[in-house]
This record gives sequence, structure tokens and C-alpha cells, in this order.
Amino acid sequence: MKTVRLTVGQAIVRFLDNQYLEVDGEEIKYVAGVAGIFGHGVVVGLGEALAERNHGLVFYQAKNEQGAGHIATGFAKQNACRRIMAVTSSIGPGALNLVTAAGTATVNHIPVLFLPGDVFATRQPDPVLQQVEVPWDYTVSANDAFKAVSKYWDRITRPEQVMTAFINAMRVLTDPAQMGAVTIALPQDVQGEAYDYPEEFFDKRMHHLERRAPSQAQVERAAAMILAAKKPLVICGGGVRYSDAGRKLAAFCKRFHLPFGETQAGKGSVAWDNPYNLSGIGVTGSQAANRLAKKADLIVAVGTRLGDFTTCSKWLFQNPKVKILGINVASFDACKMNAEPIVADAKLALAALTANLRRKGYKSSWGEEIASEKELWDKEVDRLYSIEDPAGLSQIRAIGELNDVLLPKNAVVVSGSGSIPSDMQRAWRVRTLGTYHMEYGFSCMGYEIAATLGAKLAAPDRECVAIVGDGAYTMLHSELLTAVQEGKKIIVVVLDNSGFQCIDNLQHSQGIANFGNEWKRRDPATGQLSGPSLSVDFAKNAESWGAVGLRARNVDEFRRSVRKALKETRPVVIDAKVSPKSMTSGYDSWWRVGTAEVAEDSAIEQAAREMKAEVAKARKY
Repeated sequence: MKTVRLTVGQAIVRFLDNQYLEVDGEEIKYVAGVAGIFGHGVVVGLGEALAERNHGLVFYQAKNEQGAGHIATGFAKQNACRRIMAVTSSIGPGALNLVTAAGTATVNHIPVLFLPGDVFATRQPDPVLQQVEVPWDYTVSANDAFKAVSKYWDRITRPEQVMTAFINAMRVLTDPAQMGAVTIALPQDVQGEAYDYPEEFFDKRMHHLERRAPSQAQVERAAAMILAAKKPLVICGGGVRYSDAGRKLAAFCKRFHLPFGETQAGKGSVAWDNPYNLSGIGVTGSQAANRLAKKADLIVAVGTRLGDFTTCSKWLFQNPKVKILGINVASFDACKMNAEPIVADAKLALAALTANLRRKGYKSSWGEEIASEKELWDKEVDRLYSIEDPAGLSQIRAIGELNDVLLPKNAVVVSGSGSIPSDMQRAWRVRTLGTYHMEYGFSCMGYEIAATLGAKLAAPDRECVAIVGDGAYTMLHSELLTAVQEGKKIIVVVLDNSGFQCIDNLQHSQGIANFGNEWKRRDPATGQLSGPSLSVDFAKNAESWGAVGLRARNVDEFRRSVRKALKETRPVVIDAKVSPKSMTSGYDSWWRVGTAEVAEDSAIEQAAREMKAEVAKARKY
């Protein structure tokens, strides 16, 4: 067996550079590059290997480790999980900064490879700089924090472990049923140790995205449930998007006259004007989807985790005879809410079900209800998009202007936290498939700008636009500097409503007066954050990074700013001041939160009683 002597870092780089993915006959180079920040725990090990010029991996210098993780997640998501990046950091705080990004990737089933530096495997110089010591278990380091948010976790303590560790890493990263964060901790001394690796380990390695077909028995069980139902409703989840099953789902719903609602991850798999597309479903869903979901006697959940926002905390499906059919490549998700599980690829499952039900002549009993509800909702969105705000600019009007008037129809729009995802899941009209990029599994504040850069790296020929609140912008906007550095034009639209207004709304809905969510100065008289509002110039902040800063206070200024941004070649931040409380809400939805049962304020206790009454209507499993 021929061998080649390499350090651990060099072996990792050479291995990653030779990974390929085959999808439906197409061959794709799987690992595009590495994002991260070098510190003492990685720079002379893996960093040395990346600095060599004998590989094809691009290194992206992030400005915050969490931001690096979000760049990689945004890149993989925009590539429909068919290309990925690795992410690296030093030990200690640099590594721990990655944990939130790892959780975001895992919750959303997005493949990202995390390679944090670790303490010395020899333990000779420890405690080293940035080492966390655990007196009761000296095998623990900061990187053990990744275990809760990784789909596979490993630590390389000997050079030869690279081979099994990275083969297992690729096993998970390329499996649609398991995709998420993979973490391999790299002790800083081991990274530089050399070993005689078999040359064949570095040969071009082809991974295959295998579509799991449903068994005939599964198809018959699923078909029997649909045949027994009069008013089934379909949920279009992220699995539809990543399986490229949008056309199959649209044909399935048309053939059998079935309405469908979209999750945040599934939105954009089918165009908004499809006659069976009722837009978002759940807490942040449309009136149309939620009304029909309450009547449905069967929920066909395709590629969705059935999270509490999708199901209104298990409250939405109120027909006492309702059953759930779970079609999902991940068995864990297929069984949610006592569903009949069909563990299979969404595209193949829909095709098999279509063929089966077509032979049996099935058609739902929804009649004109689907068209009627869709027409009402379309009119409501038109109304929302035309709202005249006497104070200047409403949040939903700004979103409507972007969607209906200003942005190219193939622009990729990215968001992930606050009230903006609510408005967009309800009202954003997707005209070009694959352009709606929402992270709402983790709803991670700070995802937006970094992920937009990741999306731009994945789709360099398109405008990539972050639509972000002032809260999320201040949480993490450092990768704007990376966009400037890389010469990648992204547009960041900051809808500034002076605080964490989404949570302020929730607070108010449960009887609690303003406390700690609006951006106000501390009042010396009361000792509370109830003084004058803070005023932030986000455009000037952008200019300090080297980006273009624009400002808007009303609809006309907003239109001018966006049109100017589209003509720019540098990254742009539009500071759009919007009226507080000018987002959408309601639409036949409900969300369960832990409201205080005993309080000084009777309004809070009343809210708790109302919460209990609604809890009684929700399914228990």
C-alpha cells in the first residue's frame, strides 16, 4: 500500500478537497471552502495546511466565528444542501462562538462541518491559554458543548483517527435523513503531527444522494388514509425543497384538488400564484391556510418537523376526526404528532401516491372553498401592501414594496428572526423558485447578514438581500465587513422599529406592560428603561465598514434607496425607519407560551386563564 506523509491538518485539507456528491446523475464538487478565524489553536496546524497552495479550497476570513458558521449555513441552504463549507476556529471562546451556528445548522437540517481547535492532547503544557478546565473530568473541553447541537461529534487525538472520523463525517453530511452540524474537534498539537496515510484515502471520493423510495405497503397505507378523507390538507415543508419535489407536490395537489400551506423552509418550492398554494401555515401563516387546516380531516405533512409555529402549538388541527400522515426521509420527524409514518424521499413518495390515487379516481370534497379562501387572502395581501402609514413607513408596506415593485423577481431574500419572518411567511409572493431563504427552525438573531453573504457566494449572479430588524442587525452584522473584503455585493435592508418589537408584542398580548424590549434610555426618576428612545444611524455604521449607506423615512425615500442600491457594486445598507407595531399578526392562529398564573396585575392572570382555555383545545401528542 502506497503512503504519503502528511500532517493531520494537511490530510484533512487534501481529503476535503476530493469529496464529490452525485445527485440524480449530476456530479458536484461537495466542499467549496473553509470559513473561519485563525487563533493560536488552529493557525499553525490546519491553518498551515490551508495556507499551502496545493488544493482548491477557498478560505473566507470571517469577523466573528458565529458569523462564519452562518455564512456556511447560508451557502449550503442556498445550494439545497448539495455543496457545503467547513468552518474553523481557535480553542475556547472562538470555538464556543460557533456553538450557536452549529445549533442553527442542526435544527434546520443543513450540513456544515465544524472544525474547532482544541486543547493539547498530550496535556503537557496545560492549562493552556483559553482552556476550560473541568476538575471532575479532564477529558472535557469547551468543544464538548457541541455535542448537544451536532449530528456527529468526534475528537482527533491521534493522527490515524482522521480516516474513520472524516469518513463518518461525510456519511452524516451527505445523508438527507441526518444532515446537520458535524463537529470534529482538533487538538492544537495533533493538527501538526505527521503520519503515513494510505494514498487511496485521498482519491476522489463520490458520495451519492440516495433517494429512499417508499415501499408498496407504505404507499397503500398512505393512499388508504387519503381515500378515507374528504378534506385533506397538505403541508409543504423544507423536505420538499431539498428533495426538489415542488413540481411533484403541485401536480399532486392539482390532480386531487388539495390545498397546501407552506412552512418557512418549504416556502418557495411552488410559486405563490399556484391555485392550491394558500401561503404560510401556522402561527405566522395566512388566514386561508389556517382556516382550512381547522376543517381538514387529514393532514399530509410532507418534509416538515411539525414545529409549534407550523401547528400552532398542536392547536391548529381542530377537526375531531383529523389524522396525520407524515412523509419524511427522517423517521424521527415522520412520526411527529402520532402520524402514520412514510419514511421516504418526498419526490418519490409524491410520485408513487399520485400514481396510486389516480388509478382509484380520488378527488377531495373541498369544492370551491380553496379558491374562495385564496381569493380572500390575495385581496388581504394587496391591502397590506398598500397601507398608507401617516407616520411615514410601515414594516409590511416596506416588505410589499420590495416584493411587488422594487426587487428583481429572481432576487434571493434572506431573514431569520423577529417579526419580519411572520410578515414574509404570510405575505411574500415567491415568483422564482428557490429565492425565499428563511432560517426559522432556530430563529437565530444574527443569522441574516452572514447568511446573505453565504447565499451570494452560492448564487453570485443574483441580488441577495437581507431583510433584517434593528435588533438582529446589532446582534451580528460583522460579516458586512467580510462582504466588503470579498467584493461581494449584498443589500441589507434594516427595518428599524426601535427595539425588539416582536417580543414586546408578545409581552403585551399576555397583559404585561412595556418592559425591557423597546430601545429607550434609562429614566433616572424611575430607574427603568422608559426614557427617550435611542436613535441609531445604521447607514453611517455601514459606511464605517466601507459599504454604501442609504436612508429612508417614507415610501418615496424607500423606493429611491432600493433603486439606488440595485445600481451599486458595493455592499449596501438601507436604514429604513418603520413605525413600531406596523407588522402583521393573528389570522386564525394561536401560540402557547408560559404565562404567569399569579401576578400583581390582573390582566396577566386573565391572560393565563385564556391560555389554559386554548391549551385544552390542542392535541396532546
